[in-house]
Parts: sequence; C-alpha cells; structure tokens
Amino acid sequence: MTKIFGYSIPVPSWLALSIFFLGWVVLSFLVSHLFSKYVRRWAERAKSRFDDLLVGALHGPLLVLLLLIGVRVALTGMELTEKMSRFATLGVSLATAFVLIYASVKLYHELLKEYGQRYEPIKPSLGILNLLGKALIILIGLLITLDSLSISITPLLTTLGIGGLAVALAFKDTLANFFAGLYILADRPIRAGDYIKIEGGPEGYVEGIGWRSTRIRTLPNNIVVIPNSKVSESIITNYFLPERSMSLPLNINVSYRSDPRRVEEILIEEATRATSEIEGLLGDPAPFVRFIPGFGDSSLNFTLICQVREFVDQYYVQHELRHRIFERFKKEGVEIPFPQRTIYLRQERI
Repeated sequence: MTKIFGYSIPVPSWLALSIFFLGWVVLSFLVSHLFSKYVRRWAERAKSRFDDLLVGALHGPLLVLLLLIGVRVALTGMELTEKMSRFATLGVSLATAFVLIYASVKLYHELLKEYGQRYEPIKPSLGILNLLGKALIILIGLLITLDSLSISITPLLTTLGIGGLAVALAFKDTLANFFAGLYILADRPIRAGDYIKIEGGPEGYVEGIGWRSTRIRTLPNNIVVIPNSKVSESIITNYFLPERSMSLPLNINVSYRSDPRRVEEILIEEATRATSEIEGLLGDPAPFVRFIPGFGDSSLNFTLICQVREFVDQYYVQHELRHRIFERFKKEGVEIPFPQRTIYLRQERI
C-alpha cells in the first residue's frame, strides 16, 4: 500500500511513486507550456512592460518549482529513514529557495535594464546598481531560507553588522563618493556636456559622472578628475541651466565730449548688424544699451548687453564686437579716453 495525498493505493510503492512522478512531470511540462503560450500572449497585449518582464522571469523557474513540488509529494509516500527523510526534505527546500532567489534576481535585472535605460540620470551607475541589487536579493533570500529551516541567523546578523561597520569605516571615502555620485545623478545639478564652474576649483565641460568621481574637460583641453563628495559640497555655477544661451555684458567707455544718445545708437546699430554676421551672437532678444555704470573719473561708461549661444561663444563675440565698435567710433569721431588726473602744485614760503 502506498499513500499519496493522503490516499492509500493498493500497488507496490515503487510502482505507484514512479507512475505518480511520471504523470507529475508530464503535467508540469503541460502547465509550463500553457503558461508560456497563453499567459505570455496576454502579457504582450497589456500596455505595461512589467507584465512581460514578470512572465519572462517566471517562465523557466515555474517548471522547476512544479517538479520540486512533485518531488516533495513523492517523498511523503516513500519509506525512508528519519535521517534520509530529513536530508531529502532539506535538499528540496534549499532547491526551492535557490529557484525563487534566481527568479527574483532575474526579475530585478530585467526591471533595471528596462526602466533604468529610460531614466537618464542613473544610466552611468546601472552596472554598480545591478551588482549591489543582486547581492542584496541573494543575501536576503539566504537569510529567509536559513530562518525557515529553523537555523538561527542572529549570530550571522551580528557578524554581518560588525563586518558592515568595519567595511564602512575602511571605505568611508569611497562610500562617500559613491553616494555623492548617486545624489548628483538623481538631483542633476550638473549633466554630462554642461559647462560648469566650481567655486575655488576648475571650470569646463562635464565629460562624465562616475560612481567615484566627476571628470571635467577644461578649455585648454585637459581633464580634471574631482571626487564626487567634493563636487556635491561645492557651490557650482552651471552655465547651461536653465538654458545654454546667456547674456553677455560689454563695458564701453567714451569721452565726456561725446553725445550719450549718439553713442547708444552706434552701439545698438553695430551689435544688431553683427547678429547676422558673428557666429554665436544671437539676435533674440535684441541687443540693448544701458548708461551704466554712468559717470566715471575720466569717461562716460556704458554697458552693451547681447545674447550669446553658449558660454564659450562669448570670447569670439567680444573679440569681433570690440573691433567693429572701435572702427565705428573712429569713423564717427567718438573718442575713447584714457585716465587723466589734474595735479595742483602749491609752493609754501618758508
């Protein structure tokens, strides 16, 4: 007599178990096939990609789980010694746990691959996030498995806590740079390609933001590597936010003998004409002039405000505009003064 699912079957145990297990294998493959055919088809019709990823992660492990269930049921009908039964049950439990951990790791990998690529800030850190996430899933899965097998995990947790503290102290700077890098990627005060200036530090184009450092390419075409912790603590001027275009103030000084209104007209005419001729100088918004800072010691001081395409365009724009303004001033007879001082000499009688 053999007992399966609590029912007594009047056949030899080995024959009954063999028939049962063979039927269970066939049923498992059938269920797996139906799952793959119909559930996957349903997931493909759904709008969300999460359904496809979940079905894909469970497709392989589902068959193994069904076979393990059949093995566990078959073990209940086998006449084994207590020691062999305990080892067999332990083996099935461990195999089940490993299959579930594998399915969780696979699902996490697919989710990170699918949604991480869409979120630009975390793209550079996908590799390290993938590694850390898988390690965390495996660790949690092993702890749950040990606890379910009535194995005390308190000493293990204590060891992990002490070990984690030791690692945190030993890699304090590395961890600080890593989390600072995650903050920079998530908050996005700077992005790859931005032109930035760090207070008390270099300025240039952001070449890349890694998990440990940020690389900046300066205008002389050198790479400066700065730890992420330093970047996150610094005051940063991002010349590409909120947009790349920026205002360019140009100081112009003329003689007190000049007509301020005429000077303003000349400056606006030259700047407006140059918007269609100088690379990087924008015509929208239009250039304008302000009589600021005003009255200087030796000159009338104006400020010409133009709009340039991006930060580095200001150098060439200033170069060309100064040439044009100087030539126009010579043609119009507008004098550009030099500093003058009046000295009074007093002779005292002794």
